[in-house]
Order: sequence, then structure tokens, then C-alpha cells
Amino acid sequence: MYFNLKVVALAATLLGYTSAQSAPATNPNAPTNDNDAPADIGEEPPTVEPVPFNGDSEHLPTHPDFFPTPETPGTGAWAEATGKARDLVYSLSVEERVNITTGVGWGNGPCVGNIAPIRDVFPGLCLQDGPLGVRQVEQASAFPAGINVAASFDKDLAYQRGLAMGTEFKEKGAHVALSPSIDFGRNPTGGRNWEGFGADPYLQGELGSSTIYGLQDAGVQATAKHYFVNNQEHYRYTSSSNVDDRAIREIYLHPYVKAVQANVASVMCSYNKILQSWACENSYLLNGVLKHELAFQGYVQSDWQAQYSGTPSALAGLDMSMPGDSTFYSGWSYFGANLTEAVANGTVPEERVNDMATRIVAAWYLLGQDEENYPEVNFNFFDENDPTRGPVRDVKHDHASLIKELGSASTVLLKNDNNALPLDGSNLSAGIAVVGSDAGPASKGPNGCADRACVDGTVAVGWGSGANEFPYLVDPLSALEERGALDGFSVDNWLNNWDINNDGFNSVVQGKEAAIVFVNSDSGEQYLTVQGNEGDRNNLTAWNNGDEVVKATAAHNENTIVVIHAPGQLDVEEWVEHPNVTAILWAGFPGQESGNAITDVLFGYYNPSAKLPFTIAKQREDYGTEVVYHDSSDVPQLNYTESIFVDYRHFQQDNIEPRYPFGFGLSYTTFDLDNLQIEEVGETEHEEYDPDMFGASVQESLHKPAYKVSIDVTNTGEIYGAEVVQLYLQFPRHSGEPPLVLRDFAKVPLAPGETKTAEFELSIYDLSIWDTEKRQWVKPDHGLISVVFGTSSEDERIVQSL
Repeated sequence: MYFNLKVVALAATLLGYTSAQSAPATNPNAPTNDNDAPADIGEEPPTVEPVPFNGDSEHLPTHPDFFPTPETPGTGAWAEATGKARDLVYSLSVEERVNITTGVGWGNGPCVGNIAPIRDVFPGLCLQDGPLGVRQVEQASAFPAGINVAASFDKDLAYQRGLAMGTEFKEKGAHVALSPSIDFGRNPTGGRNWEGFGADPYLQGELGSSTIYGLQDAGVQATAKHYFVNNQEHYRYTSSSNVDDRAIREIYLHPYVKAVQANVASVMCSYNKILQSWACENSYLLNGVLKHELAFQGYVQSDWQAQYSGTPSALAGLDMSMPGDSTFYSGWSYFGANLTEAVANGTVPEERVNDMATRIVAAWYLLGQDEENYPEVNFNFFDENDPTRGPVRDVKHDHASLIKELGSASTVLLKNDNNALPLDGSNLSAGIAVVGSDAGPASKGPNGCADRACVDGTVAVGWGSGANEFPYLVDPLSALEERGALDGFSVDNWLNNWDINNDGFNSVVQGKEAAIVFVNSDSGEQYLTVQGNEGDRNNLTAWNNGDEVVKATAAHNENTIVVIHAPGQLDVEEWVEHPNVTAILWAGFPGQESGNAITDVLFGYYNPSAKLPFTIAKQREDYGTEVVYHDSSDVPQLNYTESIFVDYRHFQQDNIEPRYPFGFGLSYTTFDLDNLQIEEVGETEHEEYDPDMFGASVQESLHKPAYKVSIDVTNTGEIYGAEVVQLYLQFPRHSGEPPLVLRDFAKVPLAPGETKTAEFELSIYDLSIWDTEKRQWVKPDHGLISVVFGTSSEDERIVQSL
């Protein structure tokens, strides 16, 4: 997605939009490339030398073509909706069918994307950002980021968040939520990692599909994005992501498999090229993989201005052009009249346009949006003062309680020496110190910068089209002060990160029962630059002198607790082993209830149960993947030479010791795993199949249960808590798989002394690897596959072969 038009529309109209790198100059609060950020924040990112893809720099890799686009079969859950859609579409003229596929143009409707009504038979569609809630509207909630959902490892909370967001989208009158983002967290500095669900395909798949179920159960169309391998912001409009077929299937496609199985209404194609072909006209990925191999029955929409052709994109599988005009305010579309003409002259078959429109209308029927009382759009993304929008509708309901719960449930306890946490409010006679600019409120208010593109006070969301307006933002200092007033302890504070070498600072932090330091880092979308960071982070260190603040505090307080607000990994090496740093918590981007959520964890009102959805390394070079920051070529080649060995798979494959492994997180109680049971419940072998069959990768025989696996979980401590049980598989080494791969997980809440049994199912698909020569899923032909249970990717606690 793209710009915040409340700021940009006027600038583009009056001044002419000239750069996608700087915030709109008309907003006095907008960050610019010439801001006063300290130099260490925007340090020069590393230069990454181009690496030949599969060793051949002379011949650029490409995908084979796949034509024609498969027509939607209209089966299963889609049968009735597709039947109704065909009846409606066939009653329309060619021009009207084309209009269903073409947005009305940027700024020509109340939503970020709009499909016009067709007579009195189809009311049109409102498409609206974003992955954290309804973007840029009043009286809607600001939910925790996707990366926080990932850290919760909680499928039910993911569903509840999706349901709550869907309710708000519907009540605002939107038909299509541009959510969820299921982009894989390949690079730790990737700008939009926080919108998605981490660095494992199964974690992405389970929590992405749970979100889709929630959104669509609320009656709103979900959009899985950004298809495909869109993993960095630098050069996102020009680069080619070059990925081998095995990595495509085993890493990057799996979340879309789960999305399709959840009957997602729409898939959004991305800006970048994949193997030299634009994502929105890549016939192999759209026609061949998504619509044929995965039997996707919804529609493919372009990201905003990600369509680069008319006839080629239509034939390659693109169904909807967004926002409709090829460039903002141009009034010219690759579809629209040009698509109508292409049908007339025979370059695009009429059957193709019929299928495009049918897929779009079928999704409308699938979600029951043809009901008479579906809410009218009651906002204007481009003009909040639009008198025709009607009264502002408050859609927040009681979602604040869910937001706070998820904020707490996604806070990862990384270190807790000598049981420094939880704090006891009745035993803090010397009070506490709250330190760091990230603890306090923003000087400009929580919405003071365009699309949240600044670091001003506490950070609770990243920047870009994935951000939304805060109805309010509870900063940590305010919440801790409220806790102090209730429990009777004093709260002192120091919020200036750049004035810490003085007696005033020392007097605030020393002598206190605890000093809680809040540090942050930020990232976002490429069209806005914050403190020298063009979407992707330049570095993995704490921003705004954060490392020095931690060290200065620890030098004067023996119980220094560090809270991290960040879009992903943070380099903690400068202070992680400091003896006075007794506890560390990663809190991500927790949304509007940020301060309340972290306070509940710090004081034990919520026992932390979250796990890292990525690996934290001891040094940046250990990650094995890097954003390409500097490339002067017309088409930068982003070569995924690591293949399937990314994040913890890479660390284990290369025997690199992380600082904190994927899946790691502490609790205030302790747990035991025992009594692993494995039972065959179906066919455990799978015959070779025709790889060209329709729906090959989603065929029932691949996905029905083959084994039932269970394990007992016991709370061996003294307080209530929840453990995330993680099921990994260990394939035979000859298979070429990493040492361990996650296949499922479950969060198990337990009272002290209580035991529950966690149950899982494994299918042939789960037990298979992608065979590039046979072009199908196969189980390794010899050797044992083992089930490994633990509480992180480094915790191989219980192992048993199938």
C-alpha cells in the first residue's frame, strides 16, 4: 500500500509529488531526510556485494509461463457464491464487467480503494487498509502489530483480534480489509516485518489463517499480502527477488496455502519482480501456482500502482486493478476502457474478463455482503471533513481489553536473573525510576506525524500504510504512575536520552528498588524516511542513544530492567550480560494499550508466556541474510542464496549460537513436558501424483491427518501461567532439510500443579519436502523422521521417531 492522503492529496495536487523517499512537505510534523536526528540513528547501512544466484551471474533466472488463467471452479465453500456471481456477471455488459475489475482512481471515492456500483445490482466495493485496524479514521482501535500476534503464539488470540478488526471494518462500511500481511521476516532489518507474523512459515501460516478466519467471520473480505517474496523496502519497485523452487514451496508459499484453505477472499500482488517478472503479471505464480496448484477461488488485486501492463497482467492472472489509475491522479488505467478494447479486438478473451468479475463478485457473496443492511461507508479517507460521510461512527466497542491482553500476551521475557520480576508493588519503599524517552508520551501527540513516521515518545506501531490512528495511546510512564498511586510507591522519571551524564540523572536512578529503562527502534514503509531509515532499518541497535541510557542506568542501579519496543530483533550485546541488568523484555509494537499491557507484566498481573517469533543473534553477520541497500542497476537482483536456511534454520544448519533462539521466552513459573504419544490415524505414505493436476498442493490426501501426536504439560511452579508447546520435525539428513523445522504449536494455560494434554495432527504434507525434479511433495524415501517437542528451537527436550 501507499501514502496517507490526508497529508499527500493536497501536496500532490498543489505542489506536485516529486519523491517517494520523503514525507510530504506540507505537514509541519512530518519527518524529512533533513531532520535533526542524531547521526548514530541513521548510520550508513552496510554495502552488500551482489551474489550470483545459484552461481551464475551471466544468465538471470526466470520462471516458465503458465497460460491460460484457470477459471474459478466454484466448489466447496465457494459453490453457492460463485453460482450467484456467474448469474450476476452474465447479466452485465462487457463494459460493466470490466468496471468491476477496475478501481475508480486514487482519491475518487471515500476509501483507499473503490470499485464503482453497477446499476442497482452491485453496490461497489470499499477497500481499506490495514493489517492493524481501519486506517486513518476516527473512533477505531489501534491493535497490536502482527509481530506481536506472532510472539503470542496464540491461535485463539489471533482469531479474536481478526474478529474484532473485522467488526470495525464492517461497521465503518468497508467491504475489503487489506489484511493480513503474511510477508516472511527474512531480513532482520526488513521495514515491514512488524506487519507480519515472524520468521517461520508455519507460524506465519497458522496465525495468518487465524486472522483471516476472524476477519471473514465478521463479514469482511480478508486480503493476504504481499504476493510474492516482498521482503525488503529498498528497491521494492524495481528489484527482482530470485528464489529457488524449493524455498518458494517450503518457506514463502506455505502461508498462502493456509490462506487459501481458510477461503481468503483476495490476494494482493506486490511491487517487485520475481525471477525477472513483475509480481502482478507473473503468470507462473498467479496462474500456475496460486490459481492452479493451490486452486485459489478468490481474486487477485494489485498493490497500489503495482500494475505495469494491461493485457499481459490480465492474461497472467490479475483480476483487479488498484487503485485503478496507472499512476495517482492520472485518470488513465491499464484496465478500464483499455481492457474493454482488448476484449473487442480479441487480445483478451471475453471469458477471461468474465472470470475476473466472477471471482470478485463471488467474494462479495461469500461474505454475505449482499445483505440489505450492510453498513454504508461512513468515513472519507481523503477528507475527514467531508460533509457527506454522515456522523462519525464509534466502532471500538470493548476491544481495548483484548488489545491490552494481547499486548501482555505478546511480551517476551528474555532475562530474569534472581527473579527480579515480577515487581511487588507493596515492597517498593524506595520507589522506582522510569527511564528513557520511549517511556513517555509524544510531544506532538500519538498521531502527530504522517502515518506514524517519527520516533517521538513511546513507540507502539511502525510507520506506513500498515499504521493507523491511535484513539489514544497509554504510555508506560503514565501506566506505571497509576500503578504507583494504587500501590503506594513513588515513581521518578528521566526521559531525556541525551542528557544522562550528570548528577540529576544519577539521583533519579540510584537508590531506587528498580530502574525500568525503555528503549526502542522503528521501521516502516519505503515512501517515508525516518531519521535516515528508508523503511528498512539501517541498524539493529537501540535508537536515540538507547544503549548508552541502559549502561548509564545500570552503572547506578543494581536492579535495571530493560523493556524493548521494536519491530523485530534488537542488538543487545552492549549490555545483555551486565550484572545489574537483571531483566529484559521484548514488547514489540503493542498498540494503544501499550503502557497498561507492560505494567501488567512487570507487576505479575499477567504472567508472560510469549516466545520470540525470530532469532536474536549475537552479531548482525550471524543472520546470514541482509537487505540490499546499495545497487545502482536498473533491476537490482535480490538473490535468495540461503534457500530454505533462514532464521533458526540457518543458525542450526551452520551451528551458530544465538543470543536468544527462535521460540524462546521465560515465565514466572516453570513447566514440564512428558508422556509423548504418537498414533497412526490415517495413511502414512503417499503415492506419486500428477504434478499438473488442478489443486495438486491442496489435495485432500496430502492434508488429512496421518498421525495424532500428544504430550502432557504440567505447571510445576506456584503461580498460574501458560506454556507454548512447540512441535518440530527432524528429517533425515540426506533430505537436505535443516536440523529442525516447526510444524505446530499450542499455548496451554495451567494452574499450579495442573497437567493438560496438548494434541496435534501431522499430515503427509507436514511430513514432506518439495522435490524440484518431480515438482511435488514427497516424503524422504528412507531414513527416520522424528518428532521433537520443546519450548524453543534450541530445546530438544523430548524426541521420538515416527
